[in-house]
Amino acid sequence: MSRYMQPSTTLDLLSLKQRAEVVAIDWAAISDNEGRRLRALGIEQGVSVEKLHKGMFGMNDPIALKVGRMMIAVRRSHARAISVCPIAVTIPA
Repeated sequence: MSRYMQPSTTLDLLSLKQRAEVVAIDWAAISDNEGRRLRALGIEQGVSVEKLHKGMFGMNDPIALKVGRMMIAVRRSHARAISVCPIAVTIPA
């Protein structure tokens, strides 16, 4: 059984409280400075993330993510450049 629940999507479209693995990042869609900042915060291919919150009042910006033990905020435009595969959560019997 695959550990992924469904095909890849972008981080901005991921459901709240959903864990996912980063499978690709379109670095060309992000400025060099912002790309360095995201890398410094742990955003890389293969990392596990969880979408925790999004902006209030329908703005959807910024998006709060859990990366490892940290909570970080990313812009929606950056989240749109990050492809993820939702991870199936297995509950021990």
